[in-house]
Amino acid sequence: MRRLLPHPFVAALLLAFWLGMQQSAGLGHILLGGAIAIAASHLVSLVATDRVKIRNPHRLVQLVAVAGLDIVRSNLAVLLVLLTPRPSPKAGFVRMKLELTSPTGLAVLACIITATPGSAWLEYDRVYNTVLIHVFDLVDETEWVETIRARYENLLLEIFQ
Repeated sequence: MRRLLPHPFVAALLLAFWLGMQQSAGLGHILLGGAIAIAASHLVSLVATDRVKIRNPHRLVQLVAVAGLDIVRSNLAVLLVLLTPRPSPKAGFVRMKLELTSPTGLAVLACIITATPGSAWLEYDRVYNTVLIHVFDLVDETEWVETIRARYENLLLEIFQ
């Protein structure tokens, strides 16, 4: 089965996205989406070097919920900063030392930070295991580091390491 579908979760997710974008679950869309999903699954196996092992699936659900709420909250915060008459936001850079070393965990953390409005993952230093993050409205660097560590990194450590 692994030869036909090396990454079944990726294929199922891509098929679901395909059907959602097509807004149809007709036989033609299922067949075409399935063929694309199977082909993409094989392409992922060329790029993915290690098998991803999820140690605590319930923590993954918690991470999705926390990140989703934070993204919505951050959208509102950025909107408030832009619409409130006050001095310009103080953009800045935060360099953070990470405990997380899993490539999958780091990729997920990069996606979460970049998907959250007002912040962007800029650079990862593998030698020192640090990340450079740009923050749109930096008030307290320590608070940013502690927030990322408490809300995301600790969950990712439980999930992937």
